[in-house]
Amino acid sequence: MSIWKNKVALITGSSQGFGKHLAGQFAAAGAHVVITGRNQGQADATAEAIRSGGLAASSFAADVTRPGQVADLFSWIRETHGSLDVLVNNVGRSTRGRASETEPEEFRELFEINFVSAVNCCARAIPLLVDSGGSIANIGSLACKSAGEHLGAYPASKFALAAYNHQLRAELKPRGVHVLLVCSGPIRREDAGPRYQDQARNLPPEASEPGGGVRLVGISPDRLAERVIRACEKRQPELVVPGRARLLFAISQVWPGLGDLILRRFN
Repeated sequence: MSIWKNKVALITGSSQGFGKHLAGQFAAAGAHVVITGRNQGQADATAEAIRSGGLAASSFAADVTRPGQVADLFSWIRETHGSLDVLVNNVGRSTRGRASETEPEEFRELFEINFVSAVNCCARAIPLLVDSGGSIANIGSLACKSAGEHLGAYPASKFALAAYNHQLRAELKPRGVHVLLVCSGPIRREDAGPRYQDQARNLPPEASEPGGGVRLVGISPDRLAERVIRACEKRQPELVVPGRARLLFAISQVWPGLGDLILRRFN
């Protein structure tokens, strides 16, 4: 029997994109998934699509950058489900630009989306996860560890998420809560190039491509979702995809100049 049978998994930003794939995989593994996003119609439609396959899902609309809406979401989870076994902080947004030319307000906005949203949810989820001995999975990026060019405020916001994840891991392990940081390369999607063309119009042509032009093969969202679930099962502290990026991270910590040179060769 799957360890996820009758478990409750909340996945933020799961009405579309990678979160939708992850919700489908958790449901297929036996969990009851809670779909949340800012649009109630999209959240409902995703939950209904999962239920139509004979799996368990419910939905609740919330903007997780807003503490009041997060409080409402977790009150509903307590009332409806009574427990929580997994929180996946999946909400996030990338951008394009030069950090030196990015306005402070753009940094604030990316920090709210990519970092503060996770803090809001963890603050409400931790008591439930201590009770269940559950997991927190923070969906980051290779940009959690290495700040490539042309990504504007994005790497700074993801570095903050990585530091927060590290602190949570140290604090919550003695309380029985597993904390995972997912650092993945670009995830395959149909609009991967065009979605950044406007932001990248004054940057080199490759800047609008996935990862800001880093030469990496797009990752299958379903394959990545499977690996995230397996990492939660094994209670791993980190998942880096592709795995060879770990070498770059290690080199950059010891020899920053060499790490910069290697990173430029991948652009």
